[in-house]
Amino acid sequence: MSRWGRKAKEPEGFEYLEDTLEALQDELQIKTNESSEGKSKAEAIWPIHQINWQRSRYVYDMYYKYKKISREVYQYCLDMKYADAALIAKWKKPGYERLCSTFVINPKNFPYGTVSICRVPRKFLQGKGTIKSNFTGCIGCASGKAGYKNIFANKYGQRLAKIQILREKAREKAEEERREKELQEERLEKLRQDMGSQNQTPSSSSVEKDESAKPSTWYEES
Repeated sequence: MSRWGRKAKEPEGFEYLEDTLEALQDELQIKTNESSEGKSKAEAIWPIHQINWQRSRYVYDMYYKYKKISREVYQYCLDMKYADAALIAKWKKPGYERLCSTFVINPKNFPYGTVSICRVPRKFLQGKGTIKSNFTGCIGCASGKAGYKNIFANKYGQRLAKIQILREKAREKAEEERREKELQEERLEKLRQDMGSQNQTPSSSSVEKDESAKPSTWYEES
């Protein structure tokens, strides 16, 4: 049995996501069991909404944006509830690319059939300071260039797929630089060895020159 007690067989390539998803699962468990003392009922579940968003975005970006996982791995994540299929379905629609939760757009959850204030574009909230959804802690998930990149203004709003890809590129670059440095050192060492062998072994031309420099005699010494 795997570490998470999964029954379905993991498809090949799932290990690329596993460490991050496991860390988020552990974080979710901690926040679920955490004391809500001093918090409102809604505020106490902010981390649950936010972690759900973050791991769903992680899987979504790895499949759609970075093409790092197969369709089989992506579907497995949806089937095993590592990613929120309903939320991802909304991200695919114009105007919902940053949506924090399907809860905030359900008119049944708000008075007069409205939606959460975090869905209001920032340009319509000028002068009102920083707003925050009472239900998810989102500071604004409306689409548009003026929208927030980190919709929770905390670690749960970070794009983990992007971070992982950048770290991989940094490691690859460091490895290439290391190999290039080793290659340069090998070339330099070979050059030193070649120069050393030339200095130690006299050339045939120099030997001939030395022989010709000796005085010649036309008689035999007695």
